Amino acid sequence: MTATLSRSVPITRAPRRRRPRSRAAAWAAVTVIGLFGLAPIYWLVVTAFTPDERAFTFPPSLVPTEITFDHFTKLVENEQLFGYLVNSVIVSVLTAFLSVVVSAYMAYAFSKFRYRGRRSLMQLVLASQLFPQALLLVTLYAVFSASGLLGSYTALILSFTTFTLPLCVWMLKGIFDTVPSTLMEAAAIDGASRWRTLHQIALPLAAPGLVAAGLFAFVRAWNDFIFALTLTDPDRQTLPPGLVHTYLGEFQTAWPDLMAASFVVSLPVIAAFMFLQRYLVGGLTAGAVKG
Repeated sequence: MTATLSRSVPITRAPRRRRPRSRAAAWAAVTVIGLFGLAPIYWLVVTAFTPDERAFTFPPSLVPTEITFDHFTKLVENEQLFGYLVNSVIVSVLTAFLSVVVSAYMAYAFSKFRYRGRRSLMQLVLASQLFPQALLLVTLYAVFSASGLLGSYTALILSFTTFTLPLCVWMLKGIFDTVPSTLMEAAAIDGASRWRTLHQIALPLAAPGLVAAGLFAFVRAWNDFIFALTLTDPDRQTLPPGLVHTYLGEFQTAWPDLMAASFVVSLPVIAAFMFLQRYLVGGLTAGAVKG
């Protein structure tokens, strides 16, 4: 009897505790990676507040001994930079709006409708991300030149929207997949059309994903350099090429002024991330697990 009981009761082993050395190694790796990522940002801020005569000293000082605000004062007095800022806001906001609208309809169609060729279209949208965007610049330049859109805001907005659509569509499709189909069926029984079901049921439930997709499209348009430099006229260029034209010269580069301008330019994106953080995290994780 004792032998039988001893065989039927499984032997459980205590879980192994993680060794202190492995924890220390993990924290050390995280610290090194964090310092590696934050070092350029720290150096940008230090250079922005460093006087011109101290910015090029060797060896460089990691901790500034003198602080000046002259570089930020120059930004306020530069009207051309304000024009670049207005161009960036116009292009980025319209790109985010257009990307969210188009990707929402596409993602809803991929998620809730069943039709022939649906899977092939989804794979085609995803495969469009495999091509380097720089390779498409020549084709887009020719298309916009032939259509008379070269040098306008429309050229930038359409090109940025084209690049942001694939990721936005797949992000929103995962979120629409989590919306129960029973809600759509109940709305149809109550007499709601598909158009009303989409706008009054599906889209409100997918609001975090819409915010995340819009923020991704906004940052993509805000940070672009090569398309904003090539497809627009000088008076419609955004901040990245505008900063290069303003502070980078053939014989001299105003590094402190450029760092100050870069610091100010990054503040709107940082503020958007901080304000929309909870929506961004919810939108990125909502479609990870189907309900």
